[in-house]
Amino acid sequence: MKRTFTISILVLILVVFVGAMFYLYKKNQESPVVYKTEKPSEKDIVKQTVATGNIVPKEEILIKPNISGIINRIYIKAGDTIAVNDLIAELKVVPNVSNLANAKNQISTAKIALDNEERMYNRQKELYDKGVISANDFDQAQVAFDQAKQTYSAAKQTYEIIKTGTTSGVGTAANTKIRSTISGMVLDVPVKEGNQVIEANNFNEGTTIATLANVDKMIFKGKVDESEVGKITEGLPLEITVGAIENKKFKAVLDYIAPKGIDENGAVQFEIEGTLENPEKTFIRAGLSANASIILDRADNVLAVKESLLQFDEKTNTPYVEIKKGNEQNFIRKDVVLGVSDGIYVEIKEGVSKNDEIKIWNPIVKPTSFTKPQ
Repeated sequence: MKRTFTISILVLILVVFVGAMFYLYKKNQESPVVYKTEKPSEKDIVKQTVATGNIVPKEEILIKPNISGIINRIYIKAGDTIAVNDLIAELKVVPNVSNLANAKNQISTAKIALDNEERMYNRQKELYDKGVISANDFDQAQVAFDQAKQTYSAAKQTYEIIKTGTTSGVGTAANTKIRSTISGMVLDVPVKEGNQVIEANNFNEGTTIATLANVDKMIFKGKVDESEVGKITEGLPLEITVGAIENKKFKAVLDYIAPKGIDENGAVQFEIEGTLENPEKTFIRAGLSANASIILDRADNVLAVKESLLQFDEKTNTPYVEIKKGNEQNFIRKDVVLGVSDGIYVEIKEGVSKNDEIKIWNPIVKPTSFTKPQ
């Protein structure tokens, strides 16, 4: 019994020994782990965020009539370039019956007053010529007569304006002649000949006859998410890409960030605006979709590595890389000082040189054999 136990122990030790030797043999047959390396390179690194929006004129002017009526003729069309005081449209007035009747009554009243003052004037003149009254009394009669004539003339002009929208002597100030208030391009003409329009007043904004804008002064108007708005400030440079204009970028400056956000589909959006620079006078149609890259920070022609090459110390969180030493697979740690990052590449300010080979954390195992596919 004792002998059998001893033999079993010896057999077990032998099996363990043989197994260990076999494991070490197979381990030696495996190919060594080889790590690739990568050298730093010089790059331009731009840290940015993107906003979507449109290109719109900096100022749009809505042309509205000063009198209600019907469009008799339109002299412009969308896309035309016009100057200040150019004729846009002409109205035909449809008079209000009540106002027209009141104006006629005012003419009748003014005519009665004029006739009375004329009789008074003639009597006073006869008396003045005979030397019965003084010059002062005659002058008062003449002033009253002149004022009556003026009132009668004004009543007739008022009647003409109510009836036709204009009268003799007003020249270019006629309400029926709608003229441009700025120089620029016609963006839209929402009315047609024969349409009825309403004048702008305290209770109604009036009918828009045309929309004008200076297309040489365009802005980018877009929105950024609340997660990005804290990273931007007014004065930052923008790079504008217009979808309809290929292979071209426009520079701009961020001028405005809305102080209040708007809830859109559960996300808070903040409106931004940036003045567009267009030295080549490229024609950009109002309303075109565009993307704005907001440059948060940038570093030009700096030494950079991929962020995937970085490691961080577990205790101090200090960034470092592993540099290849000699021709073998030996690596040493080098602490680095980081700069601007675009999410893929990061600027290296200190720690490595251009010729250092940095360890890539994806080991490549050389295969020991090749199996032909079936």
